[in-house]
Amino acid sequence: QVQLVESGGGSVQAGGSLRLSCAASGRTFSRYGMGWFRQAPGKEREFVACISWSGGNTYYADSVKGRFTISRDNAKNTVYLQMNSLKFEDTAVYYCAAEFLDTATPNPGQYDYWGQGTQVTVSS
Repeated sequence: QVQLVESGGGSVQAGGSLRLSCAASGRTFSRYGMGWFRQAPGKEREFVACISWSGGNTYYADSVKGRFTISRDNAKNTVYLQMNSLKFEDTAVYYCAAEFLDTATPNPGQYDYWGQGTQVTVSS
């Protein structure tokens, strides 16, 4: 069992930055691939970024590539999402998720555990 708690969301002006954190419980955190997803009002949940258990492989949605960076610290059981050059369209609830098979997939259906989400609001 893995429990995930996101933090770091908030309100920021366009062009600003935020750093999201996702703290995980469970001793096997380092064995899971981790992902960040987001869901804006009236839209489906969409992939943002993911990272393999080792941190050696990362993947990003085209919409955030070059602006967002995913990283993890297995010693702290935490995964991060550094978000720079934020745009109005980045406004959403951001969720972290854990995938036992560690396939670094953008498919939300393959993730086994989800956090409750943290709100990010970008004003133009």
